[in-house]
Amino acid sequence: QVQLVESGGGLVQAGGSLRLSCAASGRTFRRGVGWFRQAPEKEREFVAAISWSGGITVYADSLKGRFTISRDNAKNTAYLQMNSLKPEDTGVYYCAAQATAWSTSNEYDYWGQGTQVTVSS
Repeated sequence: QVQLVESGGGLVQAGGSLRLSCAASGRTFRRGVGWFRQAPEKEREFVAAISWSGGITVYADSLKGRFTISRDNAKNTAYLQMNSLKPEDTGVYYCAAQATAWSTSNEYDYWGQGTQVTVSS
């Protein structure tokens, strides 16, 4: 089992920044990691993903240039830097881990509990 704990969410004004963290424990962190978000009354959507090595990153087209995913494997932690935040970025942000170092299947075996991000206008 892999346990994932997100942190760093909160209330921020439009135009501000937040950095979310995803701390992993348990079995190996040698896995691809993704960030997802779910706005109220909307379906969960993909935000970004990163391979174990960090050499591969993928972003939702609408978020490129504002969000940056990274990881520090020595700390078993992945990050999501979010800049120029907009009210429509409001939602619960989840991190998730894949079964392997990287997979293009968009399948994730482990999920965190999520952290709330609220962007005020």
